[in-house]
Amino acid sequence: MSFQEFYPEYLAAHSDPRTRAVHAAGLLSGLTVGVLGLLERNPRYVVAGLALGYLPAFVSHWVFEGNHPKTFQQPLNSFRGDFVMVYQLLTGQLASFDVSS
Repeated sequence: MSFQEFYPEYLAAHSDPRTRAVHAAGLLSGLTVGVLGLLERNPRYVVAGLALGYLPAFVSHWVFEGNHPKTFQQPLNSFRGDFVMVYQLLTGQLASFDVSS
């Protein structure tokens, strides 16, 4: 499945704004801690960065969406989808995107 085919499905699985907010916070904080861990050569920070990025996002699916993360079905597309969705969220492009189409 191409990313262009996958992304609308990905957004539909992230339709609740709270899920999108949790994903954005997790991605940004996880990247910060993970990159710090790489720069400091501290594997604990790298693991903590992964945990900060993924655990809250997974929980948000179960709590807010009532679904399972797309990571388990399409890991690479899902990883890319996180970055694209957070970019669109931060730049205001996501508010106008209609996930029902």
